[in-house]
Amino acid sequence: MQAADDLSLILEAARGAGALAETFLKHGTESWDKGGNSPVSDADLAVDAFLEERLRALRPDYGWLSEETRDDKSRLAAPRTFLVDPIDGTRDFLRGRSGWAISIAVVEDDWPIAAVLFAPALGYEYTARQSGGAALNGKPIRTSGRSALQNARLCIDPDILRSRHWQGPACDTAPKPNSIALRMADVARGAADATFDGRSTNEYDTAAGALILTEAGGVITDTMGARPRYNKPRAKERDLIASASLALHEELRPAFAATLESRRRR
Repeated sequence: MQAADDLSLILEAARGAGALAETFLKHGTESWDKGGNSPVSDADLAVDAFLEERLRALRPDYGWLSEETRDDKSRLAAPRTFLVDPIDGTRDFLRGRSGWAISIAVVEDDWPIAAVLFAPALGYEYTARQSGGAALNGKPIRTSGRSALQNARLCIDPDILRSRHWQGPACDTAPKPNSIALRMADVARGAADATFDGRSTNEYDTAAGALILTEAGGVITDTMGARPRYNKPRAKERDLIASASLALHEELRPAFAATLESRRRR
């Protein structure tokens, strides 16, 4: 029952982290660009420190990989590793929007076994445990199960579908929060049918969302069909696609791959 114990632990920690983040919204926060047009704030750092102190005190043998902490490769030899994005969707957080979340996953043997995605501004607590299903605010969730790409609701920038580079059929768009994990969670709860990102993503961006999605019946791979692996030496993935069903995924994967190739050739 270690996964269940870990899930309870990270849920309690996420709630505390969410409360801390909201104090910065109330009293003010400072932000700066840490390079590559990637914003960070004093709230990100404070939440990261809070989570590391809380979680590692109770699981000292677990590894740690977080957006705001220097990577310690000792995590590779740990039995399990925390993958943490203290504030996923910092841009929305700084703008006072709702599309940000506390993202925490516990990874064992390259896949998450427990995950929490807490979005205080939305009042959403997503949880998942390997082979135990996914839930939103304690109630089980499932994807839409949609099998056809035509007119599917894609959680992406609308400009992609309007571009001459889009290689798929006509589709609709769903609201797109800044947090990539929340986009994956929207697919998990049936608010969207799929989402994709043609950029390099960090493992801590998607680990919690990947477990929530797959436990809700969804599928996540890259354009080649490979499922992401977590807690790798180079903790990166690229061109990830998250879909509500395998049938939809197999239709979206080549359309997305062709779109990316067309855009990169311009």
